[in-house]
Amino acid sequence: MSTIHAVFITAMSLYFVFWSDLFSDHQHTGIVTLRSSQFSIVGLGVSVGYFFADLGMIFLYYPTLGGKEYVIHHSLSTIAVAYSMLSGEMQLYTYMCLISEVTTPEINMRWYLDTAGHKRSAAYLINGLAIFLAWLMARILLFLYMFHHIYLHYDQVLDSLTGYPDEPLWLFSGLFGSSGTIYHELNVVWEDHQGIEENLGKKTVRDIT
Repeated sequence: MSTIHAVFITAMSLYFVFWSDLFSDHQHTGIVTLRSSQFSIVGLGVSVGYFFADLGMIFLYYPTLGGKEYVIHHSLSTIAVAYSMLSGEMQLYTYMCLISEVTTPEINMRWYLDTAGHKRSAAYLINGLAIFLAWLMARILLFLYMFHHIYLHYDQVLDSLTGYPDEPLWLFSGLFGSSGTIYHELNVVWEDHQGIEENLGKKTVRDIT
């Protein structure tokens, strides 16, 4: 289910971020952080449903499918995506973050190959390289692009918060949410670094060749 969701939401996110006119500065006027459409709302709704189902599985089989960092990550993701879906705000940046789901199929394939006993196979090595490239593009370079976009539209981001009586609380919540997500990402990056380091080890390459 996670792979199907990842393929779906990655395609949707790439469309809205790079090809759709909905968030284009050249096609529309007004605050980019307040733009939405029925199509963009449906896409986020699918992700909210997936995150709820995934949270249910994590709680049902806790801690087999993940510890507290996974619960925090999925809970914050569910709240953030649901808020964007229901309010129609920040949907562009939500979709930018959801592009990172492109790494999910490779992570799942790594687990399948490991479970099937193919850890020394060429497929495992190629999949490890795919994880590295996908992570570099979707979770590092893309986020640099997102922060650059926020910088260019910083006045609009602030305008979208205007009118909230608890504006400092919203900013603090965003900082807290980012910290929790970064903690999870660093944990996964460290695990994948170990896996990639093992994949590219001399003994592994020698065994494959």
